[in-house]
Amino acid sequence: MLIDIHTHTVPLSDDSEQTANELIERARAAGLDGVCLTEHDAFWKRDDIAALSRRHGFLVLPGAELNTEDDHLLVFGLEKWIIGMSRAAFVRELVDRAGGALVIAHPFRRRILKVSDPDNERYRKELDRTCENPSFKTADAIEVLNGRGNDRQNEFSRELAQRLNLPGVGGSDAHEPSEVGHVATEFEKKITDLDEFIEELKTGRCRAVRL
Repeated sequence: MLIDIHTHTVPLSDDSEQTANELIERARAAGLDGVCLTEHDAFWKRDDIAALSRRHGFLVLPGAELNTEDDHLLVFGLEKWIIGMSRAAFVRELVDRAGGALVIAHPFRRRILKVSDPDNERYRKELDRTCENPSFKTADAIEVLNGRGNDRQNEFSRELAQRLNLPGVGGSDAHEPSEVGHVATEFEKKITDLDEFIEELKTGRCRAVRL
């Protein structure tokens, strides 16, 4: 089962250029089985998500992308933004209380944008330093394939996940329809709701795929 677990739509993500309806239509046309709406520091209401799923006959799941002092975190199982979510450790606590899941999004950002060679010393030192970050060690998975990242950047994420022995997932990070359908996460089991999605994500029965 193919789900794009990282997408953005207007108006909740003001840097996006697609509506939820446009995203879902594009995802279906691309052969995906579902999408997660992960807006920037904003949460969809569950009733609105359910309405979208019914309207399109398509799996739509709620999440959010939180900007913390360490990194961007994809969270599933939380329902609203509260003060303190800029701290990764606090977000981890909230996710645990809710029985949710937490994914490190595009970990190469803020780190290797200017590093051109994965074999050079600076790249290796940055990888070593990132592995020691507490928020990475407590994540449920790492986005190892980001649709807006290049091969070098995604390789950094893959190496990080391997070192930390965490599942690797894929998301388009789509902000416009043309970015949808190139990257996703493949799940071994059929998923019909958010609880099943969280369970499969946390057990690692999934993998990042490029379509």
